[in-house]
Amino acid sequence: MDFTLGIEEEYMVIDPETRELVSHEQKIVEAAHRHMEDQVKAEMHQAVVEVGTNICNDIHDARNQVTYLRKTMCEIARDLGFSIGAAGTHPFSEWKKQLITPKPRYHQIINELQDTARSNLIFGLHVHVGIEDKSMAVHIVNQFRYFLPHIYALSTNSPFWEGRNTGFKSFRSKIFDKFPRTGIPPLFESHSEYENYVNLLIKTGCIDNAKKIWWDIRVHPFFPTIEVRICDVPLTIDETITIAALIQALAFKLFKLRSQNLNFATYKRDLINENKWRASRYGIDGKLIDFGKENEVNTLILIHELLDFVDDVVDELGSRNEIERTYQMLENGTGADRQLRVYEETKDFKNVVDYIISETLSGTR
Repeated sequence: MDFTLGIEEEYMVIDPETRELVSHEQKIVEAAHRHMEDQVKAEMHQAVVEVGTNICNDIHDARNQVTYLRKTMCEIARDLGFSIGAAGTHPFSEWKKQLITPKPRYHQIINELQDTARSNLIFGLHVHVGIEDKSMAVHIVNQFRYFLPHIYALSTNSPFWEGRNTGFKSFRSKIFDKFPRTGIPPLFESHSEYENYVNLLIKTGCIDNAKKIWWDIRVHPFFPTIEVRICDVPLTIDETITIAALIQALAFKLFKLRSQNLNFATYKRDLINENKWRASRYGIDGKLIDFGKENEVNTLILIHELLDFVDDVVDELGSRNEIERTYQMLENGTGADRQLRVYEETKDFKNVVDYIISETLSGTR
């Protein structure tokens, strides 16, 4: 069914005493499988767990599922002596000290990518929007690309890395940029052109399947969805659901335009990358380029314009309340802004971790 939702979140596993990342030795995953079957997965690093909703019929279903997943994971972790945190990077743990999950797939990735993979200790939010028609999905992805930095700016939640204030609102993307086949995707004129690209990479031994194309948005290789992958995992359930609602509304709006033989402008990857850089560096506090007007505009203004752009579809989706929470996010600051405030007030990274843990639990009680 088109415009259903699926949400994946990656969480930190934290020692509540030291506040360091810690291996859970797959105990959390094993315990979670008794409650949620295949909705919880191990990741390459043993200090990471990933959860995923089932197919969500609408944003309200998505909220219920994400709330259940966060609540259950936090309870399981607590019972096993761990804490769960949702942020794009851990404020001070070092990747060199983290254990790799002993699975052939992860060892294959490590063997191929070496320290780029070992250092990829990051935590993202992936939002799937159901679109059965692959040709339509390629069209929506082409046009959606322009808006990726706007949504990314809202999600920024990784200002610290290995005990340093990086100066970025999202340092997570800088870490992930070391991987091949990441970032803003190129334009594809058709689904067949995209398939030819994938098949060439497989034929020449670059990848063994299309899941190793890790772009910020992609037509999913196995599911009938487009998948937006640019976002840091947000601190709170509210933020995750608002961002998911915005992604769904934008995809639906672009579909509606196409159905009326109208199109939003498309831009070259290099131009969109200029805005992605700005979103990573400044979050919602900087300026992005309005390529139509060919000038810099405050990011806050462009996000307001994005909200206006999707306004005529949100009631049909039943997501107005979730979408309008964006204004509250703009007022309160992103996860990165709030992490930075805690550090400025306390000068203690452990207090930042405690804040992350507390915000991750927010809305689960």
